Amino acid sequence: MKHWWKILTVCLLLYTFIGGLLVKIPNLPALEETSRNLFFHVGMWAAMMTLFTVSVVNSIRYLRNFNLKYDIYARQYATSGIFFGLLGYATGSIWMSYTWADPNNPLFESFSAVAREPKLIGTAIALLIYLAYMVLRNSISDMDKRARVSAVYNIFAYALLTPAIYVIPNMLPSLHPGQGDSPVFKIKDVNPEMRMIEYPAFIGWALLGVWITTLKIRLSLLKEKKMLS
Repeated sequence: MKHWWKILTVCLLLYTFIGGLLVKIPNLPALEETSRNLFFHVGMWAAMMTLFTVSVVNSIRYLRNFNLKYDIYARQYATSGIFFGLLGYATGSIWMSYTWADPNNPLFESFSAVAREPKLIGTAIALLIYLAYMVLRNSISDMDKRARVSAVYNIFAYALLTPAIYVIPNMLPSLHPGQGDSPVFKIKDVNPEMRMIEYPAFIGWALLGVWITTLKIRLSLLKEKKMLS
């Protein structure tokens, strides 16, 4: 019974894939059937935010009692968060290529216009900040010093995450669906049938991220024990 949440993860993701392909999608200009990507692209962001949140909580726990176990937790959750963030960026870029890019212009011109999108820039900055977190960890050889510096930096990175991805892009003109005065896919365009798949999808992807991370944590703890033995 202790593995109930793993069974729930599999069920939710199966529901997401099957329901996401079969549910009736509003026929919106420019988006059309690509709106189904909502269950996958935004789901990656839900998983990323969940993992980064758990990571910073463990960094705070480490700073309270200096137990290196929490440093391992923080590192692995941050790594998984970066992975899902990159998947979210990739699925968003693919979605963008079918909806934002102007087919009447050369690919380079279309991409140069889309590359100025505040949401893309903010997301790239946020992911680079977390990638710098991993570089910083690898640059410090002393285990205790690395854990302390990394924990402080992780709190700093998380504090910048929400402004970079959500707050600042919402203050600027944007093409991103559901963002500000975007001409396509406003929040009201998500019908009740889509909501029934959207929320389970977010939970399913987040649980998958936690599941993957728990496996990585177990491997890291085993390596630590071998090093200390």
